[in-house]
Formats: sequence, C-alpha cells, structure tokens
Amino acid sequence: MMAFFWQRALLFSLAATMSVYADMKLDCRPDFMTLVWTESRSQADTSLFRLGNCFPTTYSATEAVFSMDFNNCNFRTLVTGDLLMYTNDLTYSSSPDSHIMGFTHPVVCAYERPKDWYPMIYDPVFNTYGLGDLVFHIGLMNADFSGPAESTTFPLGSIIPIMASVAQQTHQPLLLLLEECVAATTPALQPESTIYTIITNKGCLVDSMISRSKFEPRQKSSEIHLSLQALRLGAGEEVFIHCKLVAWDPNGLDNTKKACHYVKEHGWELLDNSAYSNLCDCCESSCKSRRIRSISGKYGMVQKAVLGPLTITDVNS
Repeated sequence: MMAFFWQRALLFSLAATMSVYADMKLDCRPDFMTLVWTESRSQADTSLFRLGNCFPTTYSATEAVFSMDFNNCNFRTLVTGDLLMYTNDLTYSSSPDSHIMGFTHPVVCAYERPKDWYPMIYDPVFNTYGLGDLVFHIGLMNADFSGPAESTTFPLGSIIPIMASVAQQTHQPLLLLLEECVAATTPALQPESTIYTIITNKGCLVDSMISRSKFEPRQKSSEIHLSLQALRLGAGEEVFIHCKLVAWDPNGLDNTKKACHYVKEHGWELLDNSAYSNLCDCCESSCKSRRIRSISGKYGMVQKAVLGPLTITDVNS
C-alpha cells in the first residue's frame, strides 16, 4: 500500500520560522523518514535530541540523524480528507548546566491518500484543533499508545486509551493538561444531555476513585495519556468525550493546573511529581481557580475538544 505514496509525498512544516542556529532536513519516504538536524551552537549536545521516544540513529558534534519507520517512535497517524499524515515531535532537553533552552519542533510527513485506500476498520478518531500558533490533538489509541485504535467499540469495563497532545511550534516547552472531561451521549453538550464526569476540579481524575482509570507516565510534557475504564453510559449508543485541554508552563503547577489521579490504598497522586501530591489535596473539595498566567506572561492556552463517537457494549446484555 505504502508504495503508492512516495510520488506524491508532501512535507509540511508547521513552524512559522526555523531557528537561525539550526537547519532541519526531512526526507519522507513510503514507510519511513530520515531527519537531519544540524546545529551551529557548539554548546548543544546532539545526543540529547529525541524524535518521539527514539534516540538519534547517529549523531556527531553538529548533527543528530534519525532514520525511522513510522511504526516506531510513537508516530501519530492522522487521516483527514485526502491526506494521510504521520506526525511527531523533535525535542531537545538541555542538560542542567547548559545555557541552551530545551525546545520542541513538529515533524510531519503527509501523503496524498490513494483513492482506493481505506483504513482496515474505520477512520481513526483523532481530532485536530488550532488555537493561535498551537495545534491540539486528541485521539483514541491502541493498547500501548503506539498508534491509533483499530476500533471505536469497547466492552464495558475494558480500557479506552486516550492521548491528547499539543504541537508547540515556536513556544518554549509546554505542559499539556486535561482540566475537565465528561462523557455524554451527544456531540454537543446540552442542558438535557446525559453526562458522566471523568475529570473535574481543575485536573482531578475523579473517575479513578471508583474504577481502574488512571493517567499513564508521561513520555513528553506536550502529551498526556489517559487510560479510561469503559463506563456504563448509553449502552449501545454513541458516546462522546468532551474535554478542556490546557497548554501550560511546566514550572507553573499549582492546585488549579495539575493532573491528579487516585491510587488505591495510597490516595491522590500528582502525575508529574508525586513529591508534590499535596497539590491534589483539594480534589475532593474545591480547587479554586485563579486568573490564567501565560507562558508568555499574559495568558495560558485552553482548547475545548470532542472525541468520538465511540460505542460501549455490555457483554452481559
């Protein structure tokens, strides 16, 4: 199938400008890509670059090279219109003694989808939302979060893997949080909608108190992985997950900007640093809101998103 793609491969650059200190070359092939990042700053440690969760294939004093299959490195697949897109993030995490700030750069290989090509089971539920120069994603994933789910149907009690992310582009590294999430039987929330609360109180996964739902360990700050236990809501009907996604300063966590889940026989735990789990103490009372402070000093980024439809089946019915 991929052999049809190479003649019409399109390379999308989502960043407004490239750094004057570096040059990125991206070669999108039928089923793999090669990325070469060239640095002119002598202080940069090219071994610290990552493509998704992958280390460089090779690196030198000035270059980091990645030659990777799209099935590796946590590439995300997005089918939209006539395009099949593979997206990832190139990240640089500077060492503690370095003066070079870490950053993230989007990597996208896009192909014109052949007219006779269709997903094996369905078009992946993976929605994209733009807000300024940020691009938010939310989607259903497979069991190990390595790619899109192959079905939108989940048995009652099974785990629904959900991933949300933000393409940071020209921003400094951001932390992606889920501030609120509810499940509903309607694609738009209405006063008469039947809803089930999943996350509330500024990032508290309250569903984890009565289920196996939990946040998975982060692979990168710009993504958050949620393992949601399929709930009893609208059995056999279409279900939609409505969320508020927040892009935030990684150093600005407080009791209104956090990701907390409940660990049985332990209590509330902060996803990003369990040593500061006291930020979750308000999860069963009220986590008071305050004025949003921005990464740039003015405001934070909040985006509403809807995931679905998906279907939850009761095996006993």
